[in-house]
Amino acid sequence: MVLRDGRTISALTVGAATAVLAALTPATAFAAGDPLQRYARQQLRWERCDAGRPAAFECAKVTVPVDYGDPAGRKIDIAISRVKAGSAKERHGVLLMNPGGPGGPGLTMPVEMEPLLSPQVRDRFDLVGFDPRGVGQSSPIGCDLTEDERSLQHPYAAGTFAKDVERARAVADKCRAKAGDVLPHITTRNTARDMDVVRAALGERRISYFGHSYGTYLGAVYTQMFPQRSDRFVLDSALDPALAWRGTLREGAAGAELAFTRWTEWAAARDATYGLGATAEEVRKTYWDLVAHADRTPVPTEDGALDGDAIRSGYAAFVHLEAVTPWIVALKAAAVGGPPVPAVPAVVPSDNTTAAVWAVFCGDTRSWPRDPEQYRRDAVRDRARYPLAGDLGANIQPCAFWKSAGGESATVVNNDVNALIVQNQWDPQATLDMAQGMRRALHGARMVTVADGEGHGVVVAGPSCADGSVTRYLTTGRLPAKDLTCGG
Repeated sequence: MVLRDGRTISALTVGAATAVLAALTPATAFAAGDPLQRYARQQLRWERCDAGRPAAFECAKVTVPVDYGDPAGRKIDIAISRVKAGSAKERHGVLLMNPGGPGGPGLTMPVEMEPLLSPQVRDRFDLVGFDPRGVGQSSPIGCDLTEDERSLQHPYAAGTFAKDVERARAVADKCRAKAGDVLPHITTRNTARDMDVVRAALGERRISYFGHSYGTYLGAVYTQMFPQRSDRFVLDSALDPALAWRGTLREGAAGAELAFTRWTEWAAARDATYGLGATAEEVRKTYWDLVAHADRTPVPTEDGALDGDAIRSGYAAFVHLEAVTPWIVALKAAAVGGPPVPAVPAVVPSDNTTAAVWAVFCGDTRSWPRDPEQYRRDAVRDRARYPLAGDLGANIQPCAFWKSAGGESATVVNNDVNALIVQNQWDPQATLDMAQGMRRALHGARMVTVADGEGHGVVVAGPSCADGSVTRYLTTGRLPAKDLTCGG
């Protein structure tokens, strides 16, 4: 690719070209002679998405280059959708949305989010969803992974580490064999570039955005790459961009330990109801005795027997105090001959989702260790520090063997773009510490924390005390004067 000053760049340095484009004003971005101009001028063909959905829910395809370093080369289609703004008079623009993941399809988000947003917001924005590249209806990738290979976390044990290494290597090899030509291009930075092509194809000078979980990182990367095209950004349950990505997997263990301690105190105060112990230490001992028993004799459940590692793998449930406690009580009873109980509800990812997760996690950054022994040492150390889940996030992953790892460096998010971060205090996946990391990276942002809020998602979970701040920001562009805490 040749820039206007005559310099040539490769795919590895396409970020520099993107910076040049981002520096242009919206009116001149994708100007005549620009290699991306052809994509900005494409005519979209809108059709009803599904006969079973409302007629107002429309879908189209946006063509983008596989490799932004070679805009004239191979192309793929990005599936997008929309529900138009309720009021032509009040319309402000488009609200692009991402549900998280990575690997999460977002095509149905307009109809799913519509009832969760205020009428004032729906009047002002076309709600626009999309399946990110490599996902769902946007040229999906797959690796033919077995069910065991689709699991994203595995407990560490000295006797099984060699098997863990071979599993990680097999996932990397299978993905390279099935999708090696596109894997280097399934990255957050390229998805952000796709978002900007979508913006241009929709005829918008700027875009507003709602992102959940991984979608907060994607949104932050967009603000860093295209600050002048970023309008009103709402980030729900935020990840710390400085931790992408191995740090994100490992940091969750610290939050799990805090939630577990809170649960032991809560359960102890209700010993008369649950019988797990009269003090936090007694409750803690009850739990670890259950795990040790399950390691010797797996506990029967309706979904199969659970060993101790499988019970630990349900650590995310500890943020939901009233839901997790009866499950622990039932497991304790089943361990000594009681009736089988349901396992912790879990979503087994599809092969497409898993493949997209590793493509993004491994391709976004060059920081993954290549030496399996580094993972072994980290898993041992993290398990000692965070007994509940430390090894699950630190154990070896396919990125150790990912041949296309790190085509570009991870994006350093550090800007003054306005954004509103909304966060539950007790989030098992995007912890409060992670959200505070996002807040530090986005100097122009404000953060609303839901005190004692439980679960992974604020706006996406329904009514909360943060709704007023979200509505006010999206309808007026005004952020709170300072960071806020609500609820409790």
